Amino acid sequence: MSSTPITHLWLREETKPMEHRAALSPDVCKTLLENGNFKITVERDQERIFADSEYADVGCTMVAGDSWRQAPADAIITGLKELPENDQTPLPHTHIMFAHCYKRQGGWKDVLSRFVEGKGLLYDLEFLQDDSGRRVAAFGFYAGFTGSAVGIDTWCHQQLHAGEKYPAIKPYPNEDVLIAEIKDKLAKIGKMPKVMVMGALGRCGSGAVSFARKAGIPEENIIKWDMAETAKGGPFQEIMDADIFVNCIYLSSKIPPFVTQEQIDSDRQLSVIVDVSCDTTNPFNPIPIYNVNTTFDNALLDIKSTNPKPLQLCSIDHLPTMLPREASNQFALDLLPTLLQLPERASAPVWTRAEKLFHEKVASMATTD
Repeated sequence: MSSTPITHLWLREETKPMEHRAALSPDVCKTLLENGNFKITVERDQERIFADSEYADVGCTMVAGDSWRQAPADAIITGLKELPENDQTPLPHTHIMFAHCYKRQGGWKDVLSRFVEGKGLLYDLEFLQDDSGRRVAAFGFYAGFTGSAVGIDTWCHQQLHAGEKYPAIKPYPNEDVLIAEIKDKLAKIGKMPKVMVMGALGRCGSGAVSFARKAGIPEENIIKWDMAETAKGGPFQEIMDADIFVNCIYLSSKIPPFVTQEQIDSDRQLSVIVDVSCDTTNPFNPIPIYNVNTTFDNALLDIKSTNPKPLQLCSIDHLPTMLPREASNQFALDLLPTLLQLPERASAPVWTRAEKLFHEKVASMATTD
């Protein structure tokens, strides 16, 4: 046994509707426990893709769901999505999660204020970066993969069931089932859509392109754009000329809009937008024709347009939960080397940078409207 102090990770129950993923997989928990420097507590969660028994079997301590507020002070509360809504109580623990509050999203000050009031600390998963500035773990590939699937499926629905409400999205046991389902629908239609992927060279965009290929979309029908193509600045008529637009960019600063209301009111081929990036409440949102997130139960917004051709938009912000097992396993495995550095987080660069960024964002609240 090492003399290094034990690091206590507490995997909380996810409370976001239809969220089936987990930040820690049972396999990764097993590796951490075998390391000898970790203790892992797991909240029971009926929605999680992994059964509670899978965690118990590798040696995790199981506790009731949503009990993290009573966790020991040294426990690091670990999860994926936002904490339960309608709760503004102070946060005294250290948390690892996607907090969606570092890019001035709606309510960002409310989130950070809870940490300030509780004297807690946030390690935001989106901003755990290696020495080159690349995220150590991300769901980007499967976000793009499933986003592309929803886009193509929506287009198929428009062709096969025009005017009917798009059905609720359910998680799939694996990607092969999802691919087969979309291929079957495309075969019934007998023609292929043009799919435009923005940010095609990144993790997310490569996932979107991958799904389109696996679904049988011809290469000439997959329009792949990245920074070189967008350098001239939007809006872009090329988006209007595609059937499906999948936005996979990582927004870090203000850019000209990709699409405008004037464009969608004019003649266009476009009938589906999937905004995988989901910068919905970001003041720099490059798709400024909507301002709400959609859900798995109600996946599509009907975008208002004077053009009678339908235009539907998906802005689900946790699309990878459509393939929860693959997405969770890949994410947890990517995160594992960084988690193994947690006992030395006072000096490990990934963690010291994340803590520094938290304090910078807290300080910025005083100078930002």
